Amino acid sequence: MGILAYRGVSKRFGKHSALEDVSLEVRPGEVFGLLGPNGAGKTTLIRIGLDILRPDDGEVSLFGAAPEPKTLDRTAYLPEERGVYRRAKVRELLAYLGRLKGLKRTAARTAADHWLERVGLSRVADQRVESLSKGMTQKVQIAACLMTDPELCVLDEPFSGLDPVNVALITSLIEERRRSGQTTVLSTHMMHQVEALCDRVALIHRGRLVVYGQLDEIRRRYSPNEVIVWTATDLLAFGVQATLHRAGGWRVELPPSVTPAGYLNELVRNGVLIDRYEPLVARMDEIFVSLVSGGR
Repeated sequence: MGILAYRGVSKRFGKHSALEDVSLEVRPGEVFGLLGPNGAGKTTLIRIGLDILRPDDGEVSLFGAAPEPKTLDRTAYLPEERGVYRRAKVRELLAYLGRLKGLKRTAARTAADHWLERVGLSRVADQRVESLSKGMTQKVQIAACLMTDPELCVLDEPFSGLDPVNVALITSLIEERRRSGQTTVLSTHMMHQVEALCDRVALIHRGRLVVYGQLDEIRRRYSPNEVIVWTATDLLAFGVQATLHRAGGWRVELPPSVTPAGYLNELVRNGVLIDRYEPLVARMDEIFVSLVSGGR
């Protein structure tokens, strides 16, 4: 059973349909990617799952039951719209938020100090939040989400405002959660982070579920029947319809009846010396653009 599950969920705001009959589940211990263009309905879906909004149709379960205060206390949510008490001091803010999640005063301060160190902000612990940069404020909010060790953490655009060093830091924290058996929902437009982190994904477009499943299987499903061959041999001399690939090899489009393995055997039989060979696998950004723009 999924930690977070939606069954036939729909939501309307006046005449606008934000979600239409969405069904999916987030499984224990995975990093689940929730994808879609701006205005697709992702934030509405997240808020329904965390009982901030109620669906017009369908059902939601959180830890196997309807969301309630006890199960919501086992979750954490980083919304895309940032909201902190800007005049509060950083350590005091984290300790306060920890206490709202049930930590005792001493435990909250200890957790605040620990997580400020984890995200590299110990030196600003006694500064007011308003004095921090956008990236530093983002890390404070991420620390606030993770400091109570939530079983389910929903992160909406967590990499916003972060430089590459801090993107790597937050990536490592998400990977650490997976190794610990904790569950993370990741909503982001950074498709390379999706490929690096997510086990399964769902793509929402215009309120409907367009793609849902295992990341690797989805990439294979939407990949062209093409291969890249790295060889010193001029494949054009063999009568092959090939073009030079940006990575330096030959890009070959195969007939529908030919498999990548079968074509490799054919090249070897013809005496072609191959340095490297790989089927072309579609990137998530290519799949995203194709589906959202109305392609196949």
